[in-house]
Amino acid sequence: MLIDTHAHIDFDDYQQDFKKVLQEAKEQGVEKIIIPGVEPSTFGRIIDLVNKYENVYGAIGIHPSDALKWTDESYDEIKSLAKNPKIVAIGEIGLDYYWDKTFIDKQKEIFIKQIEIAKELKKPVIVHDREAHGDTLEILKQTNAKEVGVVMHCFSGSTEFAQECIKEGFYVAFGGVITFKNAKKAKNAAQVVPLEKLLLETDSPFLTPEPYRGKTNHPKYVRIIAEAISELKGVDFKDIESATTLNAQKLFRI
Repeated sequence: MLIDTHAHIDFDDYQQDFKKVLQEAKEQGVEKIIIPGVEPSTFGRIIDLVNKYENVYGAIGIHPSDALKWTDESYDEIKSLAKNPKIVAIGEIGLDYYWDKTFIDKQKEIFIKQIEIAKELKKPVIVHDREAHGDTLEILKQTNAKEVGVVMHCFSGSTEFAQECIKEGFYVAFGGVITFKNAKKAKNAAQVVPLEKLLLETDSPFLTPEPYRGKTNHPKYVRIIAEAISELKGVDFKDIESATTLNAQKLFRI
């Protein structure tokens, strides 16, 4: 069994053929999928989907790029929705300095607040970190987020940063980028992450792996990512499959 720990299949792209998306994933051995939240308007659909489909789980959180959508009600709303047993994490939350650096302080503020919710509910955090490695790590350390569990989603850092994350006890997730020919940094990082800290994800509909790059991503492509990591690490596919599934089950309690 494989688990896609990060797929935005609540997006409109998937709604017309949602059952087909799940069936095609299952045919590739992908039995469970986690849908992360990004902004408040998506939360309702995530709750509906996880309640309707047995092997679909969710996370609730406000993405750093949507930090300005945080309101006085957001803390209580996220906390309330995340009490649902099918909501297995708070996320995706974190810092993103790639697109817009004009509200970094707000990003940091809501990152910390959402980690507080995770600690209150004893649920792990799914962390988005883009070109903000130092500040992201500092906040995760400062808040002692590792006590509830941390996954560095769609890892984009260096080998050295991967080693720092492992030292802190974080899980590291890789997606389709690992299949790109020029993705040396991601490939090198994947080689140093031990099997017991490795997770798989697609980040659908983004970052579709080769040979489907440029098309809409789907959870079924987790198998391609697992095969690429197997080849990179020189480890049998079954070992990647087993380790990543056990890791996801342990971290998210699914």
